[in-house]
Amino acid sequence: MTDAATVLTDPLEEVAPPKRRSGASAWVVWLVRRLGLAVLTLWLVSILTFLATAALGDPIRAILGRDYNSNPGRVKQLEELLNADQSLVSRYFSWLGGLFKGDLGTSLASQKPVSELIASNVANTAMLVLLSAIVMIPLAFAIAMISVHYRRRRPDTAIQTVLLAMAGLPEFVIGVLLIALFATTVFKIFPAVTISSPTGHPWDNWKSMVLPTLTLVLAVAPYVSRIVRASLLEVIDSDYVELARLKGIPERVVMRKHALLNAIVPGIQVIALQLAWLAGGVVVVETLFSYPGVGLQLVDSVRNHDVPMVQALSMIIAGVYVVVNLIADVLSILLTPRARTAISS
Repeated sequence: MTDAATVLTDPLEEVAPPKRRSGASAWVVWLVRRLGLAVLTLWLVSILTFLATAALGDPIRAILGRDYNSNPGRVKQLEELLNADQSLVSRYFSWLGGLFKGDLGTSLASQKPVSELIASNVANTAMLVLLSAIVMIPLAFAIAMISVHYRRRRPDTAIQTVLLAMAGLPEFVIGVLLIALFATTVFKIFPAVTISSPTGHPWDNWKSMVLPTLTLVLAVAPYVSRIVRASLLEVIDSDYVELARLKGIPERVVMRKHALLNAIVPGIQVIALQLAWLAGGVVVVETLFSYPGVGLQLVDSVRNHDVPMVQALSMIIAGVYVVVNLIADVLSILLTPRARTAISS
């Protein structure tokens, strides 16, 4: 009978350590996986967008109205633009193939390429979101640091009360209050609507950018500030922050170099979510201030039953959301040593 000990591995035999990927290859694998998830997300959004627009009914009949039966030439032209003679699946893959080629379709309302009609509006919205982010990010971090400095005291209580009240206000309410305060009733400083020429941009008249930008800042900053404050409160009670204080380092330096840098990762995540929200949340603000951006154009396209325009704008908003979150994930890992180690292992 064979001894059972002979089939066991020799305890003195060297066991090869598990293989680890190099830092560069691990990053490539992680990035490829995240890009794959991003593409999958956009594909699912494209299916939902196409099915949602298809479920709205016959856009040709909605556009022509009473002229539907009396204008067969126009009906045929719109049917060719929408490939109405094909099945739903064929129309979807035809539209999806156009997206991969950069062809966003032709607007039903103006008979012009969608890419030409939305180019300036995308630039206008990008500028509005960029200005809002430039103002909102340092403001939110400054408010959070002041609140933490006076934690459990009256200034902190007052700041948190105001932030909580502002977080509960929808952006259109904030916009209406700003219009009443700075444009109509109290101070007539800024225009109530955006003033821009057909060939120009809203920022050519800087006053028309103030109220839309301020509305977005006040709508988003409370969320970012509260998250950063919660992260700072957790960090300032840690051992390494207490050690920095015991070394005699000034409190402002401790807050800036030791606490803030370690609390910035949750802030980056919430900033990314809020910036991604701005890409779609500008719909209300742009409509309120008649700002010529993606949001206002999306509302007009839905009202006009312009299906290709609605589909293109929806995919652009979804693409911005996915890209912003991907950038936030990369920055979070770069700023977190433990996360970088986990990827490389």
